[in-house]
Amino acid sequence: MARAATTARVLLLPCRPSLSPASDVRARTIVAHRAAIGTVCFSSSAADKPLRTIPLSRTVGAVPIFGRQRSSLPRLLNRPTRMYSQYSTSAPSSPSNKFVYNVAASYIAKGRSFDPSTHVFQFNPYNRVQPPKAGRGKSSRPESGQDAFFVSRLGANPGEVTLGVADGVGGWMDSGVDPADFSHAFCDYMAAAAVAATATTGGTGKPLTARQLMQKGYEAVCHDPAIKAGGSTAIVGLLTAEGVLEVANLGDSGFILLRLNGVHAFSEPQTHAFNTPYQLSVVPPSMLLRAAAFGGAQLMDQPRDAEVTRLRLRHGDVLVLASDGLWDNLYNQDVLRIVSRTMARVGAWTLSTERGVQVAPDLRQYTALGETNTPASSHPTLQSLLATEIVGAAKAASVNSKLDGPFAKEVKKYYPHEVWHGGKEDDICAVVVLVSEEEATTAAPKAKL
Repeated sequence: MARAATTARVLLLPCRPSLSPASDVRARTIVAHRAAIGTVCFSSSAADKPLRTIPLSRTVGAVPIFGRQRSSLPRLLNRPTRMYSQYSTSAPSSPSNKFVYNVAASYIAKGRSFDPSTHVFQFNPYNRVQPPKAGRGKSSRPESGQDAFFVSRLGANPGEVTLGVADGVGGWMDSGVDPADFSHAFCDYMAAAAVAATATTGGTGKPLTARQLMQKGYEAVCHDPAIKAGGSTAIVGLLTAEGVLEVANLGDSGFILLRLNGVHAFSEPQTHAFNTPYQLSVVPPSMLLRAAAFGGAQLMDQPRDAEVTRLRLRHGDVLVLASDGLWDNLYNQDVLRIVSRTMARVGAWTLSTERGVQVAPDLRQYTALGETNTPASSHPTLQSLLATEIVGAAKAASVNSKLDGPFAKEVKKYYPHEVWHGGKEDDICAVVVLVSEEEATTAAPKAKL
């Protein structure tokens, strides 16, 4: 139903509609100690595969709530920060080295054919980041559907990187709202805020955090007159020059950190109930009034509800942030298998009987970018190969009607009498980071501001 043009905006709103139920009963093997973490964000596509009684879209009172779920976790008012232990078989970093983050993304919208030569993005920290523009057309967006992503340097330092994924809530389409408008604008605003960030925030003497960056993006979306309604899950990561990763996760997207042929850490989804993930929303007052009149519940998720995880990174680590379109179709071990095979094939990870799995001392021969403005397809890198291999596998699994994936297993868990076989078609987006340590002898080129 078309919305009135005069609808006002609200900053604190009910839970977003999101039409991708995803449960994550993925079998996981963890090398090293693990701490449970919150999940990530991103929203996916609108119409999902029909299932007779499974609530792909819910209504609580007069407020529609659509979501995805991989498990139900209790909601906490004050989200803790999770720290992982640092046990690993890889060598610790050297004080004389610098951390370099080699980032690429791959994506594909639901219902589209995946082409690894075009559905790929390679991040160059020295390129300009264009500020969000109200008149920017939808044609400038990547072909990622309602999923969106961003990668940006943090402030003027090209050695520090921010990145994130937002999964737009497909249920808003029932109200005539394009969920992609929220998720893509949200990512644009976070990228711009990251570039504009100073060494400290607000004179507090403390560096910008992942939660604060999420808050800045959300506030900008709430004050954007072009966005009347919508919602999204979100996952935001900060990579510091000292080799520390901080992730803030709100919803049912997620991350996985792989180290030397093992799963070192991964996130858990945040959900209120089956198919109802945590979400950031802009809800028209008319919906809030209907909810108040008919007793509808209002789920007021905010960036402060995101769970935060901090990890110390090492040379050769592979970090993957992705929307639920990936986690609904691939288990953690599937992602590990793809990454291990690719890293071993090029020689970035090697196996010896005496020392086990080792990382190549110098990864620059695999990660070096081409000339500025060179298309990613004309100069593939190891990080772009990893991203396209992962997304390609998730896309193939999503349209496979015979091989049950994580989503099918969750349906059986919550709805044992229903029949769901195969994968879960959805938008898919993944951002991949290949961590390397290099000698800090060569001065980095000046960032283009």
